[in-house]
Amino acid sequence: MTSTNSTDGARAHARAQAAAATMAIPETPVGVDPTAVVVAQRIPPGSYANVVLGRGTRVRLADPTGTTCAHLFLLRAESPWERLNVADTVKVPWQAYLSAGHPLLSDQGRVLATVVADSAGHHDTLCGPTTDGRHQLHLAGAKQGLEPRDIGPSIALFRGARVAADGGIESTGNGPAGAAVDLIIHLPVTLLVANAPHPLDDRPTGDLDVLAWSSPADLAATPNDDPEYRRAVDNTEAAWAAAQNTEVLA
Repeated sequence: MTSTNSTDGARAHARAQAAAATMAIPETPVGVDPTAVVVAQRIPPGSYANVVLGRGTRVRLADPTGTTCAHLFLLRAESPWERLNVADTVKVPWQAYLSAGHPLLSDQGRVLATVVADSAGHHDTLCGPTTDGRHQLHLAGAKQGLEPRDIGPSIALFRGARVAADGGIESTGNGPAGAAVDLIIHLPVTLLVANAPHPLDDRPTGDLDVLAWSSPADLAATPNDDPEYRRAVDNTEAAWAAAQNTEVLA
């Protein structure tokens, strides 16, 4: 083992560690131009990620082993006081269970992202994260200059929960190995995600894959024809158009 008793020894040790490290990254999806990929991370259990994503970015979160749990929170990148509102995300679409076409709404009635594909079918908007999961989200937020008070209730992907007939909330476990959830980003966001167990399912989690690539054409698609969704999209487009009018800032 290289001695770290000197600066030279410490440097040699650090470089040896880096050379021996194996960085696993997700594969680029079929049909996606590798040059369009802006994020490719494999998040191990107990870890987290934070990344700023532009409008028109498609994000794929994947569960390669059928065991992960992704606690997700979004904030508007240039205006972090506008953030994911889980209550409105459930209330406005009249649906507590996430699936394709479901908007992730901000507290201003705008669409931060829309679920455009889902092969998992096991998600949760009701319980929030564990204490460890929330701590990880706080750490992820700190890397973006955010404080714990900036991070509100999150949603959980890949480990589901359902309301039982007696009103209690029951765990539905994970979906199949290899399942994925795709989001299209409507406004620039800071994405925070923690890989941690679910409050109703404390099994150890597996790896979580996060990929993102530029796909602005997806913004033109209409995955949901509900009037509430269209109104939220219209609010979002109006806010985006106004933000591009830099003359008012001159």
